[in-house]
Amino acid sequence: MVGRSRARYLAPIALVAVIAGTYLVVHAGLANKPASHAHSTKRHRGRGKYARVKFYVVQGGDSLTRIATKTGIAVNELEVLNPHIDPNSLQTGQRLRLQR
Repeated sequence: MVGRSRARYLAPIALVAVIAGTYLVVHAGLANKPASHAHSTKRHRGRGKYARVKFYVVQGGDSLTRIATKTGIAVNELEVLNPHIDPNSLQTGQRLRLQR
């Protein structure tokens, strides 16, 4: 066994350690994910400064997803409240309904 490198033995151990670490990180991330509310019938009100606002004015760089994140209202709910809008072509200054 003369002349064998330590790397020959350490490389597989390092590979197993990387795989185990990756598994633990991914598993922890999935375990902390909140439950999906896709089947919920409860309507969510906006949050923060958008809690009582009826309309949102589209700003430059906004997308429907970004607006949903800002206001706390799901994208699906925004689409239901605003059937006339095309989510792919929002215009700056356009008003979106946040509440009925």
